[in-house]
Amino acid sequence: MWEPLTPQGAERTRQLLTRLSRPTGPVFGNLSGGEVASYVYQSLAKQLPPSADSIEAAVIGDRLYIRASVLLKDLGGSASLGPLAGVLGDRERMEFGGTFHVIRPELAEFQVKDIKIRDLSLPSAMIPRVLRQTERGSRPQGLSPDGLPIVIPPYLGDVRIGSGKVTLYKTTPQ
Repeated sequence: MWEPLTPQGAERTRQLLTRLSRPTGPVFGNLSGGEVASYVYQSLAKQLPPSADSIEAAVIGDRLYIRASVLLKDLGGSASLGPLAGVLGDRERMEFGGTFHVIRPELAEFQVKDIKIRDLSLPSAMIPRVLRQTERGSRPQGLSPDGLPIVIPPYLGDVRIGSGKVTLYKTTPQ
C-alpha cells in the first residue's frame, strides 16, 4: 500500500498532465498515491521539514497520506508540540493525510486533515500551528489554515482521491 516517492512516479504524473493538456486528450486520468506524491513533492518539499527522509505515500480511503522520518526540532520541538514533545525522540516518523482542493487556476492546496507523530495523533487544532513551523515565504491568498500550496497547470480543474487512486480532471473549455 505504501509506495516510495520516485522519479518514475513523477514522470508518469507529468505524462498524464501532458495528455490532459491536449484539446483532444482525455478528460481525466488515474494515478497511484505514490505517483502523484512524487510529482507534488516538488511543491511540498519546500514546506516539509528539511530533515525529511524515507518519504512514502499511500491512498487510504479518501485521503492521500505522506509519511517521512523527521527531526522534531524542524517542527518547532516542544514549542509547537507542547507536552507531546516529552514522550518523543529527536527523530520520529511523521505521517500526514489530506485531500486536494483546486483554489484557482495554477493553485491548489493539500489540505492536511490529520497528522501523526509516531503513533500519536495530533488534535486538529494543532495542525495549522505545526504546518506554520515548517512554512517558508508568504502564504497565497485563499489558502486554508491547514493547507499547503501546490502549483498546478492552469488546465487542471479537480483532484479526487478514493478507491486506492488519485484522479486528475481537466477543466472544461469556457
